[in-house]
Amino acid sequence: MMTMIQEDEIRFDARDGYSLSGRIITPDTPRGAVLISSGTGFPKGLYRRLALAGAEAGYACLIYDYRGIGGSAPRQMRGFKADIVDWGRLDYAAALDRAADLAPGLPLFAIGHSVGGHLVGFADNATAPLAHAFIAVGTGYWGAHDASYRPSALLFWLLYGPACLALTDHIPAGGIWGGTALPRDVFLQWRQWASKPNYFGHYLDQLTPHNFDAVTAPIRSWTFSDDRLCARRSAEDLLKLYPKAPSEHVRLDPADIGAGRVDHHGAFKKESAAFWPMIFNWFDQVSGSVSR
Repeated sequence: MMTMIQEDEIRFDARDGYSLSGRIITPDTPRGAVLISSGTGFPKGLYRRLALAGAEAGYACLIYDYRGIGGSAPRQMRGFKADIVDWGRLDYAAALDRAADLAPGLPLFAIGHSVGGHLVGFADNATAPLAHAFIAVGTGYWGAHDASYRPSALLFWLLYGPACLALTDHIPAGGIWGGTALPRDVFLQWRQWASKPNYFGHYLDQLTPHNFDAVTAPIRSWTFSDDRLCARRSAEDLLKLYPKAPSEHVRLDPADIGAGRVDHHGAFKKESAAFWPMIFNWFDQVSGSVSR
């Protein structure tokens, strides 16, 4: 029987009332809900194919843009105030509530790409998901990147980024950055964390309240061998910041999913479609083990 899927563009309020752009992709009779959270500088549209795959598997999915990104960006970036902790406490938390509303009383899951896996512990409802799928989620510490990527990281942190802030008060889209425009304080906070081996873990005492210690739902982290930014060490260091969550790191080669190249964001492109069922099949397993 063919699954009927509906897509709707929405606006919803963050915790502080800031208007966020989202898209709901849901089957007619969902058996659970999934929040899909973006990587830094990636607009929600990158994740549409993954959300469609989720809907075909029976999950109502929400994709969205953090404040300052894509459809949630202001008309003028100069002077716009937002940092990564805001994305977690205000945007991610509200999006998690909105995703839960798509399938009331049914299991809620979360998928995080890159920074999307960092935000969980900053949310006041961090314990709501039944499980977390991390994709290319690692620390941003420059020294944990693949050695071939470190010169590019240092160029971004020490030269390109500061020059952009001096000229425009934000990181413009494109250029050697390559992503969407970034608010000033997102860059500055990210750079501060990236200077420490324990990344934001070094600053957690200064970033209260947070819920990293409260997350006990399982985390399965998928990374790819050709991702120079999220090297093995980076991914495994990040998982340590969720000390009470049972975690598993699955390191794949692009050939394992029939892709020529995956890198840091290729897991969401159509060439990587063979990867997507791994996520939703795992959610099925988690949901089944809880219901027994």
